[in-house]
Amino acid sequence: DECDAMTSEAQWSLRRIMEMFWRTTRFILIANYGSKIIEPIQSRCAIFRFSMLSKEDVAERLKFIATKEGVKLTPEGIDAIWYVAGGDLRRAINLLQAAAAYGGPVDDMTVYKVAGRARPTEVHEMLKLALKGDVLAARQKVYDLMINYGLTGSDIIRQVHIEVFRLDVPEPLKMEIEDLVAETDYRLTEGANEDIQITAFLAQLARLGKKMAG
Repeated sequence: DECDAMTSEAQWSLRRIMEMFWRTTRFILIANYGSKIIEPIQSRCAIFRFSMLSKEDVAERLKFIATKEGVKLTPEGIDAIWYVAGGDLRRAINLLQAAAAYGGPVDDMTVYKVAGRARPTEVHEMLKLALKGDVLAARQKVYDLMINYGLTGSDIIRQVHIEVFRLDVPEPLKMEIEDLVAETDYRLTEGANEDIQITAFLAQLARLGKKMAG
């Protein structure tokens, strides 16, 4: 399992083992990202690709587990788990387990805290404030998200990347915002000052908002 986490050297060693014992042994390799498996191994395997589960299937399994474990799982909690995990059932179950460890009902607030994510509505609010030109209020909203959810600037920027496409703005503006997201994320990854980069990002959003209004 998780064989895509193996180093390149380990995969080449595995390839040699597969060649030596192919007559008597069958190897079952499970990976999240097939592109991270070296071609010599892929060419020796029959590849089966599994699609993500639907929200209904994930919700049904989560409700089943919660009932068996005596955990109160709210509809908002299910929506939050789906938002974070998508169709990845293993991740969804891990989130349910981690949120249940808090001891209370598994609601959206608990799930987002466990997952290191902010509520989508709060990220939307921050983006709208910036696009309206209220950079100081948007900046304060960012700090509130950092404190309430224990997020870093990179965490927020990456969630902005998800939420941009849900904004009710013209498509060309979304593309420009995504360009800013990519640039800011790169600078933060390279070790740039978090406060300066986030403030600059919000200022650029304000300029784009003014451009759109004009």
